[in-house]
Amino acid sequence: MGQTIVEKLAQAHMAEGPARPLRPGDVVSLRPRHVLTHDNTSAVLKKFRSLGATKVMDPRQPVFALDHDIQNRTRENLAKYWEIEAFARDQGVDFYPAGAGIGHQMMVSMGYVLPGALVVASDSHSNMYGALGALGTPVVRTDAAGIWATGDFWWQIPRTVRVVLEGALPPGVTGKDVIITLCGLYNHEEVLNAALEFAGPGVAALSMDERLTIANMSTEWGALTGWFPVDDVTLAYLRERKGVLDGGACAVHGAHVPNAAGGPRITDEDLARWDDAPPTPDADAVYAGEIVLDLGDVSPRVSGPDTVQVMRSVAEMEKERVAVDKAYLVSCVNSRLEDLQAAAAVLEGRKVADGVTFYVAAASHEVQEAAKSSSAWGTLMDAGAHPLPPGCGPCIGLGDGLLEPGEVGISATNRNFKGRMGSRDAVTYLASPAVVAASAAAGYISAPRTNGGTATLSDAGAAARKADLTPHFREMQTPEGAPDETVDILEGFPRSVRGRLVLVPKDNLNTDGIYGKDYTYRESMTREDMARVVMENYDPTFTARAQEGDILVGGFNFGTGSSREQAATALQAKGIAVVVAGSFSQTYLRNAYNNGLPCIECPALVGALREELADKVASGEATVIPGDEIAIDFSTGTITYRDRPFRFPTLGTVPQALVVAGGSENLIKQRLGLTEPEG
Repeated sequence: MGQTIVEKLAQAHMAEGPARPLRPGDVVSLRPRHVLTHDNTSAVLKKFRSLGATKVMDPRQPVFALDHDIQNRTRENLAKYWEIEAFARDQGVDFYPAGAGIGHQMMVSMGYVLPGALVVASDSHSNMYGALGALGTPVVRTDAAGIWATGDFWWQIPRTVRVVLEGALPPGVTGKDVIITLCGLYNHEEVLNAALEFAGPGVAALSMDERLTIANMSTEWGALTGWFPVDDVTLAYLRERKGVLDGGACAVHGAHVPNAAGGPRITDEDLARWDDAPPTPDADAVYAGEIVLDLGDVSPRVSGPDTVQVMRSVAEMEKERVAVDKAYLVSCVNSRLEDLQAAAAVLEGRKVADGVTFYVAAASHEVQEAAKSSSAWGTLMDAGAHPLPPGCGPCIGLGDGLLEPGEVGISATNRNFKGRMGSRDAVTYLASPAVVAASAAAGYISAPRTNGGTATLSDAGAAARKADLTPHFREMQTPEGAPDETVDILEGFPRSVRGRLVLVPKDNLNTDGIYGKDYTYRESMTREDMARVVMENYDPTFTARAQEGDILVGGFNFGTGSSREQAATALQAKGIAVVVAGSFSQTYLRNAYNNGLPCIECPALVGALREELADKVASGEATVIPGDEIAIDFSTGTITYRDRPFRFPTLGTVPQALVVAGGSENLIKQRLGLTEPEG
């Protein structure tokens, strides 16, 4: 059985894991080529120092780029920026100052992201790196600090969904319209926590900027990573970047890039190798699902309001004349040269409508200078756009231009969550740069037009005819359960566990249900306090009925929602021995293992319990405790319930070590020789 591209690339970067081909569910230790941190470098640095670390293990791995709060000129923020820069100089880490550009743009444009590489970031939009044939995925701050200290982080191999693109985009339809369509068309968790492999003949017709947009917003679609094949478009982009970098583009004003002295990041030999043998999945790779989209059926689309899961055609919305107060062409998803030029083409000879403010920020200083050279920047400014420095700004709710209560915004950013770009009492839509520019000029959500008044970037009639696309999702045949396998058990990790079954049948049980917001920021909470309130918002009777040693079995996407780690540690405090679920939110899973709480995915067991206890589940019992015990054999990956065995992916040495050490911080300290191993 072959491997998907994510499985192959993870295998190539594996520092510790099973001595066999990787498959979904495996928990491994990976060594990334690079790790990006931005303004949160300050928080990562605090975590790094709290681990007892003083020296970055490999100064070539980290990259620092200040981009989120760069409009903030307070003494406190400038002092934070100074500390980050000073640490970078002391450690020999590449550093890009405020104004150089958004971190993700710097990573792709400065040659850090290359085909076949594993590149991560302490930011959710590192999925963007997949546009260049890399494996890009987010890590949390503890992971980033651990990578600085040891070079590695742990990761669970996800299932892969293949997204087959056919045909070609009609004139004026963009990559943003593609990802908006996918987010709205497949909004029932088809790709949640999955890796995406984009494939098919339609890929070749997509520009690099369009691929970057689609890969970037695969985050909002729910995926862990989105990967595009390496083809002529990829190689042409890399050749262009090689020429720019060889010409001295590393000399960004204010940047400190000591690792550029080690030689070019992109070589002729690299280009020849990628051309001759690009990274590819195996022909017999096993996929969890397949989506087929004909690009010819895509039309200009709008997401929202306030969610990417709802989409409508621009032609349909234009009839309603939804007034806008603010328009935005900013962020890492849609502020590259192609985007600025598309917006400029719409605004040529026009003005931003009275009562509308149109904010524009390039993805980087380099992009802004290129836009000036191409006249696109001048056209936008002549139309009345309000310039912002290259950075995240209003996309993350920082700096100038935030939405006020009652206002409506249309944005080319990647997120329109309520309150993200300003007031929770505002409304936000997402669209392509061309649609945003057209809406800014019209004063309401509008399709792009020339100054002659005729539709050129989209045919309104065609858009209306394509308003009701049909989803084409096929769940693939995958092997039932986990394969037979026996693993070695580390000293201190239990070979087996028995405990009373506690079934929590709800799917998508969120972290607020497990550990409520009223306690999240209450620093005085003891473990005893946490045990008394765990699951309170979900089932107030839980704490009275659950007991130490119980094994909790949840539904699917267990622990979705916020990143609060107390949703894991509160169950530990209650004495829950193991959490079993059909699937986990990846953030919850990271928090659980980072605190030493073992978690197991076993969808077959969840299905069987729902069937056998259907009467209790149907009656609305939030927590079902039938009185049975379940037994878990970690060495064989088997759960036994009522004499029925259920297989789960075995836990190898990486997750076992996290549990034995009591979490990732303790494990990192052990690797640094700062504490003695447990046991």
